[in-house]
Amino acid sequence: MIPITARKKVTLQRLHALSQERIPITVFTAYDYPTGLRSEKHDIDICLVGDSLAQVALGYDSTTRLTLDEMIHHCKAVSRGAKTPFLVADMPFGTYHGGIDATVRNAVRLVREGGVEAVKMEGGPEIADTVSRLTSLGIPVMSHVGLLPQRHTALSGYRVQGRDASTAYSVLKSAKVLQDAGAFAIVLEAIPHQLAGFITQALRIPTIGIGAGPACSGQVLVHDDAVGVWSGHKAKF
Repeated sequence: MIPITARKKVTLQRLHALSQERIPITVFTAYDYPTGLRSEKHDIDICLVGDSLAQVALGYDSTTRLTLDEMIHHCKAVSRGAKTPFLVADMPFGTYHGGIDATVRNAVRLVREGGVEAVKMEGGPEIADTVSRLTSLGIPVMSHVGLLPQRHTALSGYRVQGRDASTAYSVLKSAKVLQDAGAFAIVLEAIPHQLAGFITQALRIPTIGIGAGPACSGQVLVHDDAVGVWSGHKAKF
């Protein structure tokens, strides 16, 4: 009888190795203990407690309604089920806009109380100093460029970004600045496939795509989309 070898804990080093070896990185969203267990049982690399839980789990009309306390509550539940994947949590809207010191306190709560290993933040060069500070304190940061759902009102909806030369360059510049600030990976959401491929080739860190084509280092799959139970708005991208 061949012994079953337990899967090793996914680390930042492992994620970097997957990217270098061009092995797709799997990212799956989870919101509670059962979905955390699904991530554990299906060999997911990154388990993301996304702020999309505001809509799919709590019934809010926007991710911007989610509070830090609510996010921590759900992170605790996911962390009990997802032991092997690298566990990342979205920083809710407003929790990283009140200055670096306040952001550090909020990120520390997600790590200490929520049990996550890293945080994800939306934005470009304007959050670079914050990314650098968190990274220097030992809190890994996943960045997020392209379509920024927390800013959907300012963007007039959930629209594909980077369609012309100017905005494409802006997305590329943001990705490079955030990489240099210390981000360990960058989510590329709703940008043209060719642009996503170009950015992936230009960076040293993994890119994770959401509606950005197959050239990224990995892809995010939202739990409710994967199991076919989401009945709300479905993005065209």
